[in-house]
Amino acid sequence: MAAADLHFLLVPLVAQGHIIPMVDVARLLAGRGARVTLVTTPVNAARNRAVVEGARRDGLAVELAEIAFPGQEFGLPEGVENMDQLVDLTMYLGFFKAVWKMEAALEAYLRALPRRPDCLVADACNPWTAPVCDRLAIPRLVLHCPSVYFLLAVHCLAKHGVYDRVADQLEPFEVPGFPVRAVANMATFRGFFQWPGAEKLERDVVEGEATADGLLLNTFRDVEGVFVDAYAAALGRRTWAIGPTCAARLDDADASASRGNRADVDAARIVSWLDARPPASVLYVSFGSLAHLRAKQVIELARGLEASGRPFVEQLLVDVLRVGVRSGVTVPSAFLPAEAEGVQVTSAGVVKAVTELMDGGEEGTARRERAKEFAAKARAAMEEGGSSHADLTDMIGYVSELSAKKRQERDAGETAQQAPPSPAELGDTSGHKIEADAALSIQS
Repeated sequence: MAAADLHFLLVPLVAQGHIIPMVDVARLLAGRGARVTLVTTPVNAARNRAVVEGARRDGLAVELAEIAFPGQEFGLPEGVENMDQLVDLTMYLGFFKAVWKMEAALEAYLRALPRRPDCLVADACNPWTAPVCDRLAIPRLVLHCPSVYFLLAVHCLAKHGVYDRVADQLEPFEVPGFPVRAVANMATFRGFFQWPGAEKLERDVVEGEATADGLLLNTFRDVEGVFVDAYAAALGRRTWAIGPTCAARLDDADASASRGNRADVDAARIVSWLDARPPASVLYVSFGSLAHLRAKQVIELARGLEASGRPFVEQLLVDVLRVGVRSGVTVPSAFLPAEAEGVQVTSAGVVKAVTELMDGGEEGTARRERAKEFAAKARAAMEEGGSSHADLTDMIGYVSELSAKKRQERDAGETAQQAPPSPAELGDTSGHKIEADAALSIQS
């Protein structure tokens, strides 16, 4: 079956940081000729309609489908359908219970289709899609959005019981069974759904990944190859590194900008301001759409930025990639008690980090050059002949074969159900009559 004959159904978690890479995957698959349907809730469909319409204008067969979000059944206000709309931590458990409840709506949608999709790609945090795919005999792949470094670390910590025996959030430990030496703490390597009341959600995520037909990773082998191979071996699943998916759209600024929420500021004014600055002179500060800093920390950050004379950006993988500077954060703010109003990163710490990165010294220059190398490798991975391009090709071939096999099995099952009933099923009792006659003869 050629890619042009395939229909992929994509089900992202209703959080913008998960929807955006799934939309990118939709474009990648459609770019290979497949038909792609992105299934989400009404609010999230409205948010992302522009980018889907842009894909269609580019000649890509991408469409949106909406299913209901039962948030009000779990105490959420009407219209709250995305994680960035949650105003306090008490809403999270109800939110994810509502996400899990979408199973029935998804199954009803799939059963109403004239033809079942060839593959369902679900976010790793949507394991509730697994029983739907099992009942309808649809191949299911799991898409992971975080780095494989993080995924593998969490897997190793759970496998070796570290989460069970370490109580202190800040107690340092070495990650066992890891390809490289990694020293961390519970706060920085907290796994998915590891909070009170979410134990079933966590078990479902683990089971959903373990039973998937394959795993998609939003990374590329030049940067995380050793972790990709180790994760595939640990899970025993077919695994493809198909990213970074965003690299496929780096040359189209409008398309990239339309993937997220509408900006709260004048984007054109910011672009104009950036154009007036020398190359490589501006630091971009971003904490994502879910992080909310406490007032004292925001003030301290602002003081540090003002003192440095530049904006500031937080690091991702300081130790492994060596492209960022450690700023001093010891525990994510989500794990601080509500009454904690202290400051984790001082203004002096901000100035120190910015200076190390931007002062033009040997270390800062080396980090910049290494970042440029990774950017070039990321682009190359997504181009024809690159590792991610090849992995995507292999995945499409795998899905084509698996879908054909499952379709044959499903058709065979339906044919068996439609076969004429046997004499026994029709109530033919001739056999029973012979046995009864024999019994009467013996009695007589």
